[in-house]
Amino acid sequence: MSPRRWAAGALLVLALTGCAGVRGPDGTAARRAGHGPARGPDTDLPPVVDHVPTRDRVVFLTYDDGAEREPRFVALVRERRLPVGMFLTDSVIGPAYGRLARLRSVGAGLQNHTLDHSSLRGLPYAGQRAEICGQQNKLRARFGVSPRLLRPPYGTYDTTTLRAAADCGIDAVVLWRAALNGDGGLTYTRGEHRLRPGDIVAVDPDGTTGPSLRERTARLLREIENRGLRVARLDDYL
Repeated sequence: MSPRRWAAGALLVLALTGCAGVRGPDGTAARRAGHGPARGPDTDLPPVVDHVPTRDRVVFLTYDDGAEREPRFVALVRERRLPVGMFLTDSVIGPAYGRLARLRSVGAGLQNHTLDHSSLRGLPYAGQRAEICGQQNKLRARFGVSPRLLRPPYGTYDTTTLRAAADCGIDAVVLWRAALNGDGGLTYTRGEHRLRPGDIVAVDPDGTTGPSLRERTARLLREIENRGLRVARLDDYL
């Protein structure tokens, strides 16, 4: 099956409180994509995913704002040509767009994390659309790309988020099943406490007292390889 086909029917209903891509959400209300209720009347809304159903032995590494600040991490991405996904907030990342261009040139994908990192859930449609479409426009103007994936700040969203995302050209809203924390440990929102094919992993870029981002990423890569998995580009599967 083509990795894109599953998305047409997948919807993950997920209530999260942690920051997207940072210190693991509790995930107590999470359901696996495709195992929750149908989308109902809003059939054109993008799916919300933390895992990609696939037979390929792949996982997906995603980073929020801040990863590009560590030169050794950038060098690791370049050396390994890692197809990581970078979810970007304009107000945070603006001064670092030059470094992001270098990451993009060696395989990193640039995706949407809104303009100002405001919590979207509960905002009116106009406000949510401005946050999402505004960042689409910024990234298009800067890099000539229109992201297809959105990670809502703090992992929180509502139906209005999905409608605004769809209207801004977003194909999927991306959360995570596993998170690599600042101490180098993996936490899981649900299911088995081990990496599985199709898992989306969020990496906390802000560890200040533990191993560096490069060291934590290198350790994670060893675990991925020990499990017979490899890193793939998320937008190739969504």
